[in-house]
Amino acid sequence: MLLFFDIDGTLWNSDNYIPESAKNAIHVAQTNGHKCFINTGRARSFVYNKELLDIGFDGILSACGCMIEYNSKVVFNRLINREDSLRTLSAMKKYGFKPILEGPTYLYMNRSDFEGDFYGEKVMREMGTKLLSIDDNWGHWEMNKLSCICPSDTRDKCFEELSDLYDYMLHTETIVELVPKGFNKGTGILEICQILGEDPKNTVAFGDSINDKEMLETAGTAVAMGKSMDEAKALADLVTDNLEENGIWNAMKKLSLI
Repeated sequence: MLLFFDIDGTLWNSDNYIPESAKNAIHVAQTNGHKCFINTGRARSFVYNKELLDIGFDGILSACGCMIEYNSKVVFNRLINREDSLRTLSAMKKYGFKPILEGPTYLYMNRSDFEGDFYGEKVMREMGTKLLSIDDNWGHWEMNKLSCICPSDTRDKCFEELSDLYDYMLHTETIVELVPKGFNKGTGILEICQILGEDPKNTVAFGDSINDKEMLETAGTAVAMGKSMDEAKALADLVTDNLEENGIWNAMKKLSLI
């Protein structure tokens, strides 16, 4: 079986706490012959936590399926081309968006746009030299996807102007994630299944939020964490306990994976 794990709200909580039971479950599953993958909306540059990576996953699907690694090798990487990048940033300037450009090596943001913003401050605090300025690197960004703070009154006009390039997920009225059309966590599962010659029916996905929707729909078995959004729970074959209450271990035990 191929097992796919979201990060935020699934493998760890908002304090980056990973239960020992989750680590142990993944190790036992691998011993039993299952392959375990991170499947995250985060770009690869924002997947760097040593404790997380030291779990020893077989691969990482990042940026909502836009980049895939297996056995520490990049096997797929879909970057937004220069022409589309420039068009995107031009539209965002016009409509007052504050973007974070998310790539395999760097994140790009203008720090002044995010001073006092909880998430922006977290990015600035954690990324260090892997965080570059949008303006200082104009037109030379390497990115898979974007996240933005967007004004609610101009938001839909910008979405319409870029509708041929992106699908978008609204996390709140003013926070949006834009992913190149045709890519999501579900397409990432299908791609790695094709690479490994595995039937998608023989997959299990663990998630908790709306950006896990396609992953939960695509997997043969969908598991929602105890504190999941209602939309994720509605897609699940199994709703397990909260992550802090051994949710991953308990689910894998019920599914006879460990």
